[in-house]
Amino acid sequence: MIEISSDVIRGYNDTIILYFLLKEPSYGYEISKNIKAESDGKYLIKETTLYSAFTRLEKNGYVESFSQDAENGKRRTYYRITDAGKAYYLDKCEEWHLTKDVIERFIEKK
Repeated sequence: MIEISSDVIRGYNDTIILYFLLKEPSYGYEISKNIKAESDGKYLIKETTLYSAFTRLEKNGYVESFSQDAENGKRRTYYRITDAGKAYYLDKCEEWHLTKDVIERFIEKK
């Protein structure tokens, strides 16, 4: 099975993460598992990539972090999307449609 290169998808990691946070607040490991499941195992986000994205998203005001006790009693850092993050997500979705339209012009049809 072919996996998606991190170089190809790098510009859309924020969009992918925000997609999951639109539904409910979550934490890194859970989002990582969800990305793997939703992509049928074709994209595995690296832990360093994920946490770099959280740092960038929080710095830009697109997510907020908070601590909460997990079921096992450990404290976990959760993230929730902000209104600015929702707007950014919608902008990135529009950008994706434009990008996809352009790239498809250069992909050989079988």
